[in-house]
Amino acid sequence: MTHDAPAYGLWSLVILNSAVFLMFAFSFFKPQTARDWRSFGAFAAFIVALFVEMYGFPLTIYLLSGWLQTRYPGLDLLSHDAGHLWSTLLGEKGDPHFGALHIASYILLGGGFWLLSSAWHVLYFAQRTARLATTGPYARIRHPQYVAFVMILLGFLLQWPTLLTLLMFPILVLMYGRLAVTEEREMRKRFGTEFDTYAAATPRFFPALGDRGWAS
Repeated sequence: MTHDAPAYGLWSLVILNSAVFLMFAFSFFKPQTARDWRSFGAFAAFIVALFVEMYGFPLTIYLLSGWLQTRYPGLDLLSHDAGHLWSTLLGEKGDPHFGALHIASYILLGGGFWLLSSAWHVLYFAQRTARLATTGPYARIRHPQYVAFVMILLGFLLQWPTLLTLLMFPILVLMYGRLAVTEEREMRKRFGTEFDTYAAATPRFFPALGDRGWAS
């Protein structure tokens, strides 16, 4: 089995890709409080773990190599395409970068970064004026930034699943859920009935069908 070019051990790409995505997310999220830094730090750990396996050392491929070689004897385990495990497991043919799951991942990533950016702008001006954020994405859901992080993480999982990131994903989702509840307790203490009215009309994570919302 031959390899045209090394697919792993490219630590410069690990550093470059991690830095690009983290700076991109940081520019949109701009963490300020300790809670913000915890949520961003968990996101950063996921991103670094992902790119370490994508370009550095393929731990998942290594651990599953015996099973993969038995199930897919013609698969070049050291090729980059082999890391797109969903494509292999689903029996897709051709370049995995053009598969349905990969295209769906682009939509999730693009939508997640757009939502993160839109939500931050609304939250930033609300914080500066000491008001409750209720416009833009906050008119449809109460925690668009946490939803955006989950969308981005899920988008990466559709592209390149690893045992570590698959394990981290539900833990991070649970963590963001708990942070949302904690944040709501603080907002309720600060804004009282205004927040209660807003929360009653606006879902926490999943937007309601139709035009329900606190403000547009």
